[in-house]
Parts: sequence; C-alpha cells; structure tokens
Amino acid sequence: MSTAKQIIEQGKAILGIEFGSTRIKAVLIDGENKPIAQGSHAWENQLVDGLWTYSIDAIWNGLQDCYADLRKDVQKQYGVEIENLAAIGISAMMHGYMAFNDKNEILVPFRTWRNTNTGKAAAELSKLFNYNIPLRWSISHLYQCILDGDKHVSDIKFQTTLAGYIHWQLTGEKVLGVGDASGMIPVDPQTKTYNAKMVEKFDQLIAPKKLGWKLLDIFPRVLVAGENAGSLTAEGAKRLDPSGHLKAGIPFCPPEGDAGTGMAATNAVKQRTGNVSAGTSSFSMIVLEKDLSKPYEAIDMVTTPDGSLVAMVHCNNCTSDLNAWVNLFKESLELMGQKVDMDELYGRLYNNALTGDADCGGLLAYNYISGEPVTGLAEGRPMFVRSANDKFNLANFMRVHLYGSIGVLKIGNDILLKEEKIKIDRITGHGGLFRTKGVGQRVLAAALNSPISVMETAGEGGAWGIALLASFVVNNDKKQNLADWLDQKVFAGNTGTEIAPTPADVEGFNRYIEAYKAGLAIEKAAVEAKK
Repeated sequence: MSTAKQIIEQGKAILGIEFGSTRIKAVLIDGENKPIAQGSHAWENQLVDGLWTYSIDAIWNGLQDCYADLRKDVQKQYGVEIENLAAIGISAMMHGYMAFNDKNEILVPFRTWRNTNTGKAAAELSKLFNYNIPLRWSISHLYQCILDGDKHVSDIKFQTTLAGYIHWQLTGEKVLGVGDASGMIPVDPQTKTYNAKMVEKFDQLIAPKKLGWKLLDIFPRVLVAGENAGSLTAEGAKRLDPSGHLKAGIPFCPPEGDAGTGMAATNAVKQRTGNVSAGTSSFSMIVLEKDLSKPYEAIDMVTTPDGSLVAMVHCNNCTSDLNAWVNLFKESLELMGQKVDMDELYGRLYNNALTGDADCGGLLAYNYISGEPVTGLAEGRPMFVRSANDKFNLANFMRVHLYGSIGVLKIGNDILLKEEKIKIDRITGHGGLFRTKGVGQRVLAAALNSPISVMETAGEGGAWGIALLASFVVNNDKKQNLADWLDQKVFAGNTGTEIAPTPADVEGFNRYIEAYKAGLAIEKAAVEAKK
C-alpha cells in the first residue's frame, strides 16, 4: 500500500471541488477513495439590483484560494507539492443562469438558484411541457429574460450552470453531467440527454422572436458518469493554481450539480434509495423505479449522475434560523461570563429537544429566511409563534425549531410517500443538521416515517462526492455501472448507522405539521405586513 504522500508525489490522487452556497470545498482522495487532504474558502452571495449573484471575480478568487488552502494542507501534512493528479471533478449549486456572448463574456451577472423572479416563465413552461418546471431552473431564467425583452438574449452563444462554466474555463469543453443538465431543462432517462420533445416545443415557442439560435445551439452537451469530459488545459492549470506547480493534461469527469454529488456521497444512486441533504437549504432525492403519475408543483424531476429518474423536494430554507437561535443562546451565556464551545452547545440544546413533547407542545416555528415555493411563499419572514396555553419551555422551543427546519421537506415528501406510494429501501441523511449524533436523524425519521441512516463519510459532503465521480472515470477497472461501483468499491456494504421512527414521534410530528400548515396564513400575513 502506497502512503498518502507517495500517492500525491506519483500524481495518483484525485481532486474534487464543490461550490456550495456559503463555502467552496476541495477534497483530495487516494486510490481507495478515502480523503487525504482538504481546503476551503468561505463566500457569500450578494443581492445586486434585486437579484442574488456571485461575481466572476468572487468565483475565481474563491477557487484559487480554496485550491491554495488545499496545497497548504498537503504541504503541512506530507511536506510535498501537488504537481499532477489522476483526475479532477467540478461540482456546484445547480440551476441558475450564466449566459455568454461570442467573446466568451458573461452577458448579465450570474443569477443563482435563489432568485424567484421567474414565476411567469416557470408557469408558462410547466403548462407547455405538462411537467413541473421550477422557478430556479435554467430554462425558467432564460425564458423570463425573453419575456422581459432583455436585449442580451439575442447575443447568447452559450448558456450553462456554475459547474459547467468553471469546467469550460478549465478544460475548454462545453459539457455538463446529466444530473446538472436535468436542472436546466428536463432530461429523458432513456436517451440520457435533454428531452427532445420539450426542446422542440421551446424552439417553436420562441421562433417568432427571431433570436438567431435554437436551444441546443447554446446549451452544453450532456455526458453521463464515467465518461471522459476533457482535460486540464495549460491556461486552466494557471487559473486553478496560479503558483504554477499544477501540470496540464489531467482528465476531468463530467461537471455535476450538488444534488448529484450528494447522491454519490451517500451511495444513493440505485433505484429505491434516497438521501436528504440538510444544511443552509435542504432537499431530498428519491431514485424512482418509474415516472410519477402526474406532475406536482412541489416535486422536481431530475436525474442521478448516470441518468436514472429522481424525485426531488427542494426547500430554500433549513438550518439558518435554527443556527441564529443557537447563536442567541451563545450570546446569553457569554453575557454571563461563560466560555462557549459551540459543538457542546448544539449537542446539549439538540439532545434536550428530544425530551420535549412529540408535537412541540403546540409551538410553531417558520424558518423562512427567503421564500418557499413548495408552500407558496415568494418571500419569507423567520417567525416563532405560540399561544398563551402552549407548553413553552426550552425543550419544546428547540424541538419546534428542529421540526421547523424540515417542515417544508415533510410536506413535499408526503406527496411521494402517501399519494404516489413510492417504495424506499433506504434513506441516508447528510449535512449540518446531522452533526449532533442521533438528533437530526430521529427528527427526520419521524417526519418521513422512515428509517434514516447516517454514514461517517457523509460529513465529507459534495466535494467528496464529485471526487468519487472523478475516480469512477479512471478507477472503474471492471466497467461496472455507477451504483454497483459505489456499493462494492467505495462503500463495501457500509450502510451507516440507522435510526427507525417511533410511533409516538411520528404521531407527534403529524399533529405538528397539521398545525404548521394551518399557521401558514400567519406567515403570509407577516410577509404582507412587512414589505
């Protein structure tokens, strides 16, 4: 067995980089797919002219700082420099809008998935396609620009996602992994590329505008997991590593979205498996055996990195409001002269929540920092609500904020589990909500009335997931499909630690969610009252 140092020196390590909403993370893995080094860079989106964006400079400064942080970690641990790699993968937040002209210049600032200005376009396209087209999807952004008469639209030569953009700049290849592509416009699981009928309908819809392009002229080519997606160019090497140590020629896997990397990182690409990512935002991904009986506004249909159909419930909000309350308790303790360890504080508060009433004693919490399309809110107001007769204590207060962080997720998944009768063998949780052992798991198990597994590796996140997809390109000696390769080569039968729901918790969460849905009128009134 080679040591990590030798693997890096021999150029056999594999790099995965993921652009999350608040952090860019790089993970270096060895030939056994285990993490051996990492780097990160914190960043935040900006609200510019009413739209959420990250500047081009922020993207490249963030990437370079993240990679430099990885180099620093490698030098500190192993005393060597990264000069060559076996493969690289790039992942990022899905959806959004990045459009470029014939000079490869971005035409308008990058519009992220968070933007909700695309309501008219999404509604018209959903009707045209007879398929739910969410507000954040790339096709919604493009069509909204057309409806708004934006002059730049006729100048578009290429439109892609954030992952597709970075990959293009590093390799020169205008391609996209099928999972990320399925968040631009629906993908056909049979052909593993954009749905031909929907592409044709869109082209017919915009033909009178005489824009000078058709959709396939400007969208990236679609690739599935395992396909070679180009290699690092000399210019790309300099952009990634301005120090000049990294060499060109390294192969890349198809760039993927954060949903696809979450599926890879939790071994949830096989049919009848699923995963829940719960952090700043949350989403669940259930890999289907067949299509749903009809479209649902709360359910997005995307694919795994190898093209299987996935039902996705996406929630804009998850732990941000919960974290804000924990920080308030931290301030209170510091005011009393206490030194606070945040891991201990989270642990004590979360575990205390489990001693509360199963229905939170009647308390309600809405974690809506921003709007929630699943519950029909274009804007959000974080809100805690109680009546005089509710059981107001610390345990119930923390429990209701844990429940509130996944309330919208519960509403969306009830459609799949209760109306569509979807069968699921295993759901794996990952993300910040599960950091305190057992608590987030138990709450989610109650919400979905399903056993929830958490793996030790799940904390590695999407950067590890895209590193695995890069490894799949160069280390799939037996030519296995992705699900079998992950099962046997990466996870080797490890399904993590499972927590099953208790009848009392399930009944309590169901009582809570009925009150939650009734109380949405209060949230809507708060949005209207505070414009």
